[in-house]
Amino acid sequence: MSRPLMQSLRPLRAALLIAVASLALSACATNRASMPSPDYSGMSPAEAQQTLAQLGARYKSNPRDKGTIIYYAAALRGAGQNDQAVAVLEAAMAIYKNDPDINVGYAKALTAQGRFDQALNVIDATIVPQQPDWNALSVKGAILDQMGRNQEARHLYNQALMIAPQEASLEANLGLSYAMTNELTTAEAHLRRAVQMQGANSRIRQNLALVVGLQGRFDEARAIYAAELTPDQVEANMAYIRALLTQQNRWSAIKESR
Repeated sequence: MSRPLMQSLRPLRAALLIAVASLALSACATNRASMPSPDYSGMSPAEAQQTLAQLGARYKSNPRDKGTIIYYAAALRGAGQNDQAVAVLEAAMAIYKNDPDINVGYAKALTAQGRFDQALNVIDATIVPQQPDWNALSVKGAILDQMGRNQEARHLYNQALMIAPQEASLEANLGLSYAMTNELTTAEAHLRRAVQMQGANSRIRQNLALVVGLQGRFDEARAIYAAELTPDQVEANMAYIRALLTQQNRWSAIKESR
């Protein structure tokens, strides 16, 4: 894939990386009692609106409750309301000073805003070198990937895998990192490993479908999407992949190579 095409993929890659970083935070860490932070990004508009309304009401009634803060901020990010998510977490940081769960959520919200340097500073202050949390390492890796520092990001994902070797989101993050540098075969290998792990979810499988499709294996990509999405959503995803490839005159080249 040519460099101009990879540039056209940047907005999608950024969204996928943020989503996968949130997946890493949805499970309990293996080396400390981490608070779950769910991924709401895959919800339908109706589901997102309902969830946001419920969590917003809970937050309004008790804006100091840590669990409510984290869940509400995650729902705001999932709905694309990144500015409000940042504001919620900044208020929380005044209450929960140096709390790693709040800090990680704040770093993610900053990343969603594109404030990568600030997010990196927050996550660096959260990671304890003597006993690093794999969740925080994964989020830092996602930030570095979006800054174009892919080799550093992969080092962190591999470090996190030594702590949590069966964590699907870490393998998925590695796959997305390689996809960002057009190493699609390696990206696919990591994503296929991820989907076989306990805890693999729909977003990881959809990321695999994307990488498969970008290699021109459209029938296979469609089949993976079809197991996760409605027919309309499948067609929208396939049309997007074809559009990306067509932009750089890749469509005919892929058909000839098959």
